[in-house]
Amino acid sequence: MDYLKELNPPQREAVEHTEGPVMIIAGAGSGKTRVLTYRIAHLIYARGIDPFQILSLTFTNKAAAEMKHRIESLVGLDARNTWMGTFHSVFAKILRVESEKIGYPSNFTIYDTDDSKSLIRTIVKEMRLDDKVYKPGVVLSRISGAKNRLISWQAYQADPFVKADDEAAMKPKMGDIYQRYQDRLFKAGAMDFDDLLFNTNVLFRDHIDVLNKYQQRFKYVMVDEFQDTNLSQYLITKKLAAVHQNICVVGDDAQSIYAFRGADIQNILNFEKDYPDLMVVKLEQNYRSTKTIVEAANSIIDKNKAQLKKTVWTSNPDGDLIELIKATSDNEEGRIVATTIFEEKNNKKLKNSDFAILYRTNSQSRAIEEALRKMNLTYKIVGGLSFYQRKEIKDLMAYMRFTVNPVDEEAFKRIINYPKRGIGDTSLEKILVAAYDHDMPLWDVVQNAQNFLPGRAGSSVDDFATMIKAFQIEVERKDAYEAANSIAKQSGLLRELYEDKTIEGLNRYENVQELLNAIKEYVDNEENEDKSLGAFLQEIALLTDNDRDKDTTDAITLMTIHSSKGLEFKQVFVVGMEEDLFPSQMMMQSREDLEEERRLFYVATTRAMEKLYLTYALTRYRFGRLLNCEPSRFLEEVDPSCIKVSKKLSATREMPGAFRREGLPGSSAERPGFVGIKKKPESRVPAQMKIHTPSPDFKPSNTNNLQAEQLVEHPKFGFGKVQKIEVEGLNRKATIQFEHFGEKTLLLSFAKLRIID
Repeated sequence: MDYLKELNPPQREAVEHTEGPVMIIAGAGSGKTRVLTYRIAHLIYARGIDPFQILSLTFTNKAAAEMKHRIESLVGLDARNTWMGTFHSVFAKILRVESEKIGYPSNFTIYDTDDSKSLIRTIVKEMRLDDKVYKPGVVLSRISGAKNRLISWQAYQADPFVKADDEAAMKPKMGDIYQRYQDRLFKAGAMDFDDLLFNTNVLFRDHIDVLNKYQQRFKYVMVDEFQDTNLSQYLITKKLAAVHQNICVVGDDAQSIYAFRGADIQNILNFEKDYPDLMVVKLEQNYRSTKTIVEAANSIIDKNKAQLKKTVWTSNPDGDLIELIKATSDNEEGRIVATTIFEEKNNKKLKNSDFAILYRTNSQSRAIEEALRKMNLTYKIVGGLSFYQRKEIKDLMAYMRFTVNPVDEEAFKRIINYPKRGIGDTSLEKILVAAYDHDMPLWDVVQNAQNFLPGRAGSSVDDFATMIKAFQIEVERKDAYEAANSIAKQSGLLRELYEDKTIEGLNRYENVQELLNAIKEYVDNEENEDKSLGAFLQEIALLTDNDRDKDTTDAITLMTIHSSKGLEFKQVFVVGMEEDLFPSQMMMQSREDLEEERRLFYVATTRAMEKLYLTYALTRYRFGRLLNCEPSRFLEEVDPSCIKVSKKLSATREMPGAFRREGLPGSSAERPGFVGIKKKPESRVPAQMKIHTPSPDFKPSNTNNLQAEQLVEHPKFGFGKVQKIEVEGLNRKATIQFEHFGEKTLLLSFAKLRIID
């Protein structure tokens, strides 16, 4: 069989050296999966090893399925008998057989994250603790961290350092919750994901006969993505391989980026200490990227102290230099990226799917998404939802929608009991039924809740109505940003998110801040005459309306750098290369943290096959303020011979108002804007015409039956004639020709129009 001929010498060595401990250090794009696959095939085909005696552990089901398929194509169906799968799936399989030894039924239930959170919620309630302090996500993350370090609830409660840590975090009851949580799981005959690893360790520790059985069974143990293993995973693997010592681990210390999930880089760095007779094979030839990209990536990772030295090289062509793009703001950064993709697609006959845009945090997707939408470029978000589809964004948008348009039933249902204010589903049903039965607008029922709902529920709805009325006054008096900011704070939504200190909670809080930044930017943009909240909501609704029917088979990929690991694209944009954003200030507590961020940058650069772009903005809105940004220190660490500063300059563009006013970078005439975006023809209205004073009897009409040709009055745009009415999904749009403001498309649910005839 000539499969060995396809391998380069180090790859071949890694495949053929089957006995004893082996560590394969596989640089980015060096054919790691191929080596693992061929190694298993070689064991079965050339060495005649029984597939039942081979254990191969991966991190994702996808990787396991792909490897199984590849091995089958090499050695036939026999390959199906290898034990191959994720750590969790293989150990669950072992526990099913042996569970009674540790007191569990063999048909034990596996709780997913939602089940675990629900159980913690119940325990916190029973213990009469504050659920704002002991949030399910925070508690679960703490328990999970303990289990991954093999700390039982007994050890947890006995450790004075852990105790002091919990007391400092104002959560002294954490140990008691952990104990109750484990008791309840045990009584329910259930394990959570972390228990699958924890209990396998317990099983092998307390039942030597069981351990011995599996040591004899698995003569060859292999671990993929070894740099991402935690202590618990490593110890099990080590125990299983202790008899035959045929353990093979494959990984790249330069791509260890999951410390926040408990991954321990020390496992790969200290592997040699555990196995003194270790054979180390370095796969250093990169088949993925151009010379320029490989050299740049090497120059980055060289700066890390904690690493296993290797020199990645490639025989691919030099390729284009890395393009460094400077933008004046995050919105302009989005526009430049979108324009560049558009041009590259046309010039090089590329598909959307050849491009990826990578960012450090999910909240950065907003400006990018909006720019891609405006250029009509199809995109998909991997590992997350599009910005305006995220729960926390929909929640705040629903508050704003209901304030502007209090007959919006969907928005009402979303916010009536979020954050919780004691209005259950039954009360909600009663309100909706009352509105229907009495043929009254929903808002009228809400304002007179006491007539329809007795007791506490009625007064809770009353308080809600008072809050919404206060918001309506804010919306009338203030601009969109000030009103939205008040709504976010006074509804309790911001506080709810701020108090959740898990990684997910931080992300959600950042996303809401990013929405407020977008509104601030909208208000500061002098081209927007109407700065009201209704006008902003309309713009967003029109922008996101086209998303529904998009086919995403050929789409630009947007994702966080963490999600991009293992993938490759012809052209990659790494955006937001600024201090405090990347490296992230949230994650920077020590040198180890900085090195982890640098490894993350290394992963981002090595996703690119042909061309890499690094972009940063001089200013970015954070927490509603326009801040100056500093380029990331990582940019200085890239070998300068690999980089060119982008010269894609357009004619000098007017800077947004904020720059002119504050004299910030970008205000001087000599700093031109970037990438050639054609300036819209001037459609600004002369100043004397700008202000329309509404008629004394101005009162918004019911626009449900508005028709073309009708005359209407708008409080800001004055008098106009309806050209056409369109219905898209739940939205009705009117195109109106105004006397002084030209043609406008308005969403009728937000537009305040008085029908004249």
